[in-house]
Amino acid sequence: MPTLVTGTTGQVGRRFVPRLLAQTRPGERVRVLLRDASRADRFAGLGADVVLGDLRDDEVLGKAVAGVDAVVNVAASFRGVPDEEAWAVNRDAAVSLGRAALSAGVRRFVQVSTGIVYGTGRGRPLVEEDGIRPGGAMWGAYGESKAAAEWELLALDGGMEVRVGRLPFVYGEGDPHLADSLRWAAQWAPAQRLQMGHHADVAQGLLRLLYAPAVNGPLYNIADDAPVTAVELHQLNGVEVPADMHTRTDPDPWFGIMSTQKIRRDLGFRPVYPTVWTARDAGAL
Repeated sequence: MPTLVTGTTGQVGRRFVPRLLAQTRPGERVRVLLRDASRADRFAGLGADVVLGDLRDDEVLGKAVAGVDAVVNVAASFRGVPDEEAWAVNRDAAVSLGRAALSAGVRRFVQVSTGIVYGTGRGRPLVEEDGIRPGGAMWGAYGESKAAAEWELLALDGGMEVRVGRLPFVYGEGDPHLADSLRWAAQWAPAQRLQMGHHADVAQGLLRLLYAPAVNGPLYNIADDAPVTAVELHQLNGVEVPADMHTRTDPDPWFGIMSTQKIRRDLGFRPVYPTVWTARDAGAL
C-alpha cells in the first residue's frame, strides 16, 4: 500500500511518519509532501519518498497522489493564522487533495480532523453520531473549516473510502503544545477540562484507521481516558494556579470531551498513555 502523508513537518505529522514507516511491509512505500526542500533529507533518511511542493498547488497534488493507494491528510493551519489561511489549508486544500486522490484511483483517504468540530457540549461525552453545533470557547475558523472539509470529503462520489479521525488536544515527546495550553487554561474555571491525546496514541489511532479493512461508519474519535483540569494543566507545567481561578465557573462542562467507545470497540484502540500523568511518569512529555 503506497501511502501519501501531508503535513509531515507539523507537530503531529513529523511524529506520525516514523511510526508509519515502522509499520510498512516489504514492498510498501511511504511518500511525503513537503514545501521546504531543506527538510527532505530527514524524511528520505527515514526511508520515505519525497515530493516537493505546496498542498495548494493542483499540479503538485497530481504528482503527489500518482500511484498511491492511500492518503493520510495531516496538514492543518490553526494557531495564530488569518482566517482566510485556515480556510485555504483546512478546507480548500484538503478537498482539492481529496478530488485529486479520487481521480488518481486512491482507495482510502484518512482525514485528520478535530473534536472542536462538535461545537458546544451535549451534557455528556461527545459521540460520532452527534451533529455539529457551532459555538463554544474554541469555535472559530479552525473548527468551521475542518467541519466543512469533513462534509465535502465525505460527499465525494466515486468509490474512494474516506475515514475521519477527530483528535483532542495533542501533546507529548517535546511538543510545546502542553505549555501553550496555559494561554487558555489560565482563564478557565478550576475544574474546566481539556481532552488529551499523546502523540503515540494519535499515531496508533490513525494507523488503525489507515489499515483496518472495514469500519463502522467514517468518523472516529481518538483520545485518552482522562481529560485534564485547568488546575492540573498548571501543575503539569510547573506554574502557580491564578489566585482568582476559584471564582470562575465553567460555562460548558462537556465542551470537547469525547467518547472513545467506538474506536475501542471497532478497532481495538487502547491508549499507550491512558492519562497525561502516565506519560509524565514515563518521561514521555
